[in-house]
Amino acid sequence: EAQVLAMGASEFPEYDPLPAVPLELDLITELTASRKPFLNQQFTFANLYQHTQNLTYDIIHLATHSNFQAGDTSNAYIHLWQERLHFDQLRELPWQQTRELLVLSSCRTALGDLQAELGFAGLAVNTGVKSALASLWSVHDLGTLALMSEFYHHLNDPTVTTKAEALRQAQLALLHRSELAAVASHKQETVSPLFSQIQNRDFSHPYYWSSFLLIGSPW
Repeated sequence: EAQVLAMGASEFPEYDPLPAVPLELDLITELTASRKPFLNQQFTFANLYQHTQNLTYDIIHLATHSNFQAGDTSNAYIHLWQERLHFDQLRELPWQQTRELLVLSSCRTALGDLQAELGFAGLAVNTGVKSALASLWSVHDLGTLALMSEFYHHLNDPTVTTKAEALRQAQLALLHRSELAAVASHKQETVSPLFSQIQNRDFSHPYYWSSFLLIGSPW
């Protein structure tokens, strides 16, 4: 099983909260038997840098707010806890060729321009990550939770042999309004009200599942 470094923020002083992020991180670490996620105050550049050096992590998953403005990469950022991760800082992270996947579970992280092709995701692949999963537009909090939980469910399935196929299966689950297996099997004792919202909501519109694409190696 792949080990995941799961980090994210759900509370922001100047942005709307992302209530699905804590559940997203819990589901991912549960599905992959990974260590406890880093949430809110723990989601700092110092922690990200330190733990990115840990070669036991195959996947790095960041769930938060982000933005990309074409023509000015200085204003592009991934929101950490009360600080922002900019392009130059992403280059500074100790990416390794053995790092299988970077998941940017936030808005517009694959959007780019002539100076930054495919945005943050393209930069990550160019600096050493084998693959990056990222979005082209502003994504929905609950829809992203549904897609990401299904993606990791299929990624953990031994019959699914590529990351690209895991993403395809997750997208099909939302498109066909299938029961979300990852959510249904969650072991959390106190059931979050988000569970019923996810299971009862229609995520079949492409807005919810087609924003995310896999860049780099499909395997």
